[in-house]
Amino acid sequence: MFGRLKEIEHRYAELENLLGDPEVVSRPAVYQRYAKEHADLTDLVHTFRDYEKTRRQIEETQRILRENDEELKEMAREELSELRDDLAALEKRLKILLLPKDPNDERNVLLEIRAGTGGDEAGLFAGDLFRMYARYAEKMGWRVEVISSSPAGGVGGFKEIIASIEGRGAYSRLKFESGVHRVQRVPVTESQGRIHTSAVTVAILPEAEEVEVNIDPNDLRIDVFHSSGHGGQSVNTTDSAVRITHLPTGLVVSCQDEKSQLKNKAKAMKVLRARLLDRMVRKQNEEIAQARKSQVGSGDRSERIRTYNFPQGRVTDHRIGLTLYSLDQFLDGEIEAMIDALIAHFQAEALKSAAA
Repeated sequence: MFGRLKEIEHRYAELENLLGDPEVVSRPAVYQRYAKEHADLTDLVHTFRDYEKTRRQIEETQRILRENDEELKEMAREELSELRDDLAALEKRLKILLLPKDPNDERNVLLEIRAGTGGDEAGLFAGDLFRMYARYAEKMGWRVEVISSSPAGGVGGFKEIIASIEGRGAYSRLKFESGVHRVQRVPVTESQGRIHTSAVTVAILPEAEEVEVNIDPNDLRIDVFHSSGHGGQSVNTTDSAVRITHLPTGLVVSCQDEKSQLKNKAKAMKVLRARLLDRMVRKQNEEIAQARKSQVGSGDRSERIRTYNFPQGRVTDHRIGLTLYSLDQFLDGEIEAMIDALIAHFQAEALKSAAA
């Protein structure tokens, strides 16, 4: 491991020199490529340098322990214990940073939320979850844009809502949110005060680049129709809503949130590309699923991953057995603790697989 780290540090120093070379600076595409590689290595190299510095401090402290000054030796013993803890933490951090990176981690996200079993209550909770993710995105400085939505009816919420979330590392933070989210609470329409259980499906898709998913225009059927609002009334008198069917797969995407047919088509194509990329990745993953012990859960969207229990004010993630008794704050977008725990669990599983 440390031989590899030395090589990476050497490459990092090379990149620093290249980024200061006027010839490289004059070629924007080349400069950008080197700058990205440099940025990708920065955390790893700095952590390695901290590790080497701590290792040298331990050697110096051990030297002091071999001297006769008892007062210095006592101070050195205390310092040595702390330094060894620091070194162990840095070594673990280095192993994590050396793990193969998910190529999608820095991508923007398409968030899809759909009401499942539970009728109106599921629609209301779909709205609650969308607000939760939107608030979290706001805290992270990310941009949220609704691509399409289907209201759940008179009580509020959504049958389905699709939104893009744009921001650095969005997919890396949200990718473990895919799955079935279950809610247990007394619906506003329940006169007897009985607790109902409803379900909502969340899908997190990395946004696909146009060049990654080659879509033959001949494989598409594009239909236009009047946009509809609440109660089915026509929003405008032009055929601005767009429905795109990908004939080879049968995937259908509709968008009617914009007044412009072109904008609706562009948004629908964005969703279609992401779904096709997701399908391709899932097919690849299925072929090597048995070997991929680093997955948190199966990744199957039919799997119940989390329960939101309102009477007890708790939220439980069933994959890692973590329960937080801060449901109100959680639904207000304060989901960092859960996301950090999931990422830590994933990293621990990945380290086990790497060591096996």
